[in-house]
Amino acid sequence: MKDFINKLYRNHSLIYKGLLFISTTFFIVYLFPKGGKFKYNFENEKPWQSENLYAPFDFAIKKTDAEITSEKDALAKNSTLYFNLDNTIEIKVKSSYKNQFKNIFPDSISRTLSNKLYKTGEEIIDKLYLFGVLVEDYSFSNTKAIVVLDGRVEKQKGSFSNLIKQDAVSKVIDNTLSKRELMHYKTGFTALFFDLIEPNLTYNKSFTDKVLQEEISKIAYTRGSIAKETLIVSKGEVVEGDKYQILKSLQSEYESQVWSESSYIWVLFAYTLLVALALLMLLLFLRKYRVLVFENNTKVTFIFFNISLLIFITTMVVNYNSKYIYIVPICILPLIFKAFFDARLGLFAHVLTVLLIGFIVPNSYEYMFLQIIAGIVTILTVSELYKRANLFISVGQITLIYIIAYFAFIVIHEGSVKTIKWETFIWFILSGLATLFVQPLIYIYEKLFGLVSDVSLLELSDTNSKLLKELSDKAPGTFHHSLNVANLAEASANEIGANAMLVRVGALYHDIGKMKNPTYFTENQSTGINPHDELSSKESARIIIDHVINGIEIARKNNLPDRVIDFIRTHHGTSVVYYFYMQEKKDFEEVDKLDFSYPGPKPFSKETAILMMCDSIEAASKSLKEPTSTKIDAFVENIINKQIEDGQFLNANITFKEIESIKKVLKHKLANIYHLRIEYPE
Repeated sequence: MKDFINKLYRNHSLIYKGLLFISTTFFIVYLFPKGGKFKYNFENEKPWQSENLYAPFDFAIKKTDAEITSEKDALAKNSTLYFNLDNTIEIKVKSSYKNQFKNIFPDSISRTLSNKLYKTGEEIIDKLYLFGVLVEDYSFSNTKAIVVLDGRVEKQKGSFSNLIKQDAVSKVIDNTLSKRELMHYKTGFTALFFDLIEPNLTYNKSFTDKVLQEEISKIAYTRGSIAKETLIVSKGEVVEGDKYQILKSLQSEYESQVWSESSYIWVLFAYTLLVALALLMLLLFLRKYRVLVFENNTKVTFIFFNISLLIFITTMVVNYNSKYIYIVPICILPLIFKAFFDARLGLFAHVLTVLLIGFIVPNSYEYMFLQIIAGIVTILTVSELYKRANLFISVGQITLIYIIAYFAFIVIHEGSVKTIKWETFIWFILSGLATLFVQPLIYIYEKLFGLVSDVSLLELSDTNSKLLKELSDKAPGTFHHSLNVANLAEASANEIGANAMLVRVGALYHDIGKMKNPTYFTENQSTGINPHDELSSKESARIIIDHVINGIEIARKNNLPDRVIDFIRTHHGTSVVYYFYMQEKKDFEEVDKLDFSYPGPKPFSKETAILMMCDSIEAASKSLKEPTSTKIDAFVENIINKQIEDGQFLNANITFKEIESIKKVLKHKLANIYHLRIEYPE
């Protein structure tokens, strides 16, 4: 049991990667559509490229969205409006009319005329309340059918024109009085009915909508059916009209039909295989070409998290409305990976992510082509992400590529530019603007995952930072030496295409350990007194070697990133403090070389190798007397060749060609430092 636990502990990193791989695979598969996938690609008004297609099973022909929308619009246009009747209003009005009639028309008029006027008023009330008076003015068509409800009982049917609007009451009064030749009594009737007439009809919107929805729910979404083994389309036949709709119906049936339990399991199994294969390729790429990233579980988690996040966001957008898929800033992925890792890893991960998203989005080939091309442009155009102008320029180029490629696809599909959906260009522009969010996102990721981007390196390169100012105060000679090394290292990195910002920052901080005992290092000895004179060679060597350990401790306390601390650890590799080693050999026959060797490790990247070369060259160049071009060339060759012979660069992915390029840069820089001129003959 103990051996098993020890074995688990030794392999905990691989076990974690396995669990991460499995969980990410299942999460992505969970996001995928769970139906079948139609294996044929076809386009409207284009020839059928595959073999003759026969119906694999019975299926219904679905109506187009336009047909269904047209039917819904027709139902809405012809739907009936329902109004609630308050039947107490008419009774109340008639009662009030009876009481107030005598107040308006005096007893001095004849009985016959009084009866005629009274009956005319009753006639007006009957006309007004035949269907009813509306509470408010509604903007419905006069031809709309209406039903008046008394409680839940249907009382009247008619058209909306039968209902009396409040501003039409006076018109009814005028028409009735004109018909009865009583227009000279208009003032009296208007005054009588002004406060008397009350609306008694209220529009019942909820009931009207309910009835309409019941009618819409009865709409048939299919028209006819296709029997199994029926020829649907022949090879070379143009897909258009009904044939196109039949094929769309078959495709929809494949993608949305209810699967049997066994079929469902097989579909899931197939998806799982494909997703696992893609993620496995990513892990194998890391293991073969990015070993340091592969061995760091935090970085592997970061990569898998970003891939899963983009697939999740795309799935949510597709489920909401697939026309918005181009708003999702897929190109943010290679930007992030390039900022934290490198361009090759960024492009590889981007392509795999786009391939996985292809299972989710419609028109997958067009989508994948656009996104892969855009990703390549992103990798090729974005350099020095910490420069804001570069990001804006790159986003503009990415958006332009989207628009050009989409335009080309539309022309290929439609043969014309008339059908271009111009709103899609707006989605591309919004995607470009969303890509600008990469800057704050990088900052968030740095805090969450403890990673370092070029933006952070730019901040660390500020010589006014607290730690570098402290170095300048305590060890001014070392600070000046670090600045010189930084300039040499940056120029060398630019020459061979390494990360110039990273190597510059590493050079600025590589000797911060000398702050602990600054006077024990010659560049800080301004008084002419050398404290090593009072120490043994072994003690002196130990103090010199300890500046690496002290530097790591100071860097940890000041929260410097691991990428920067790597330069402190490796800038001397496993080299020997040669001066004190030779001094010790003069006094003793047997000397343990390890007592005078740095603990290492050796440089393990181009950048750390560059720093080792530049540090050694800059420090030793102070001993050059009467330098000439010939002396400088020999000087650079000797120091770097000695490092090669000692095997200091065996773990770094740097080539002999690149080392030769670095030598040329260093020779040129030293010649400039010493202001060498051409030696003219006497």
